[in-house]
Amino acid sequence: MLNVAVLVSGGGTNLQAILDSEAKGGNPHGKVTLVISSKEGVYALERAKNAGVKSEVISRKSFANQQDFDEKLLNTFKENKIDVVVLAGFLSILGESVIKAYPNRILNIHPSLIPSFCGAGYYGLKVHEAALKKGVKVTGATVHFVNEICDGGAIIAQKAVEVLDGDTPESLQKRVMEQAEWELLPAALVDICKQLDC
Repeated sequence: MLNVAVLVSGGGTNLQAILDSEAKGGNPHGKVTLVISSKEGVYALERAKNAGVKSEVISRKSFANQQDFDEKLLNTFKENKIDVVVLAGFLSILGESVIKAYPNRILNIHPSLIPSFCGAGYYGLKVHEAALKKGVKVTGATVHFVNEICDGGAIIAQKAVEVLDGDTPESLQKRVMEQAEWELLPAALVDICKQLDC
């Protein structure tokens, strides 16, 4: 059984999807044992508490530089014997030392069909605003491995979601979460844990 850390910065809806899947026996090869938030007081920490999962706040702003931040993350992963890391709306960038320590063991969920609307500056509602501005008829979500390039790692899974007439960034975000993100991320985590645990 692999230990999974989920890194969050906000409400934690993708974290909840993973926890719900786990509670139904969806991941026999892995378990969320640590939640790390980049901010105090976010609802994701409540979700962790409600699920009986240990949590910690590690804010990039608390460290003088990227290197110190990365060292703290790595030490925390080691202390908790973390095998797999999931970025679920985590808004801080992971440095090279963290990525190198967990090759093909760090997953990220992105709210578009990569390579569309991804890379530096594309996160949260900004992704959906860009999709609507471009006039695309289909968007979706992508789970990918994390490498040194923002949203540049190998794609693990994608799911398309239709853009509807009259969509706002908020309504599109909600549909992408419900129809793609909350299904894709837990399923991808199950697959990765199964591969690593065999």
